[in-house]
Amino acid sequence: MTAPVVAVIGGGQLARMMSPAATALGVGLRVLVEDSGTAAAQVVVDAPVGRPAAGSPVVDLVTGPPTAAVLTFEHEHVPPHVLARVAELGVPVRPSADALVHAQDKIAMRRRLSALGVPCPRWAELPDEAALEAFLDEVGGEAVVKTARGGYDGKGVRVVRAAADVLDWFAAAADGGPALLAEEKVPFVRELAVLLARRPSGECRTWPVVETVQQGGVCAEVLAPAPDLDPEVERAAVEAALRVAEGVDVTGVLAVEMFEVPASGPGDARVVVNELAMRPHNSGHWTIDGAVTSQFEQHLRAVLDLPLGDTAVRAPWTVMANVLGSTLEDLTDALPAVLGADPAAKVHLYGKEVRPGRKLGHVSVSGDDLADVRRRAAAAAALLRGE
Repeated sequence: MTAPVVAVIGGGQLARMMSPAATALGVGLRVLVEDSGTAAAQVVVDAPVGRPAAGSPVVDLVTGPPTAAVLTFEHEHVPPHVLARVAELGVPVRPSADALVHAQDKIAMRRRLSALGVPCPRWAELPDEAALEAFLDEVGGEAVVKTARGGYDGKGVRVVRAAADVLDWFAAAADGGPALLAEEKVPFVRELAVLLARRPSGECRTWPVVETVQQGGVCAEVLAPAPDLDPEVERAAVEAALRVAEGVDVTGVLAVEMFEVPASGPGDARVVVNELAMRPHNSGHWTIDGAVTSQFEQHLRAVLDLPLGDTAVRAPWTVMANVLGSTLEDLTDALPAVLGADPAAKVHLYGKEVRPGRKLGHVSVSGDDLADVRRRAAAAAALLRGE
């Protein structure tokens, strides 16, 4: 009997964390990695090296032998013509290129979400500096400008008060670089995320809404479930995420990042959608240890069109703390201290070279008391940073 093979583009930590789930399900994993030292290449046996933009490495990835049952992703940076070639070969692409464009291009995302009636910040495309100045006048003199493609973890995002603040981006756009858009700087209570999975047959399951805490535009901490969440806000967040999933026909895991906003009147949205990711996501790492079915197992189930798993929590609270940079050359040197201090802490290291601010791993802690769980997760992450 030949197990189905899931082909994955991208060799980072997300593909690495798919490996245990694939092993447990008896599913083959074949990952296109950028080089032989990437996080995924260290643990996945079938890990050819190549760049997706070249096209032929992706064709080789799916044709095998054996031919892959499906192609999926751990990052969105794949040209549409490459995915069209895979589809011509008869290998399903999940999520499809038509869906994925809404995670690749923020202007495409805003257009589609606005058409679907999903609550979003006020936004505008920026063909020139005059368009930005007009938008700033409309929203009170301050806005967030984003590059439509390529930005992540705080990159490609600036808070501006004048077109002069992004003259270099306008010059790059005129030179063929990514287009720009402006968004209203939303006054928000906190940041939330809804993680869900959807299979081609239409079955959809959501995990509890979580709160994400950012440092310098990078997620530092996730609280699952979001504490003291108004049921009305929870309902609005889940409804918005489901509308996105169905409206763009997502298959696989979808992360919808949102702002919780204060109510200014009856019937107000209470949430506005900020970003989308059509793959496992940092806001869902807590599910590995804190939910019945992890986002990585669920993603494999979804793209293979298998029945989806239970998304219930295993404990009242789970907190995930990211390890962002370290003074240690090798984070495993801290394992005796971390595991000795808190035997219940779950450590996940990504095998990455240490660089300032880089996501090197995460720690999850579960329990009955949120303050205690949060303190323990932060302490474990601090030890891994060499503090």
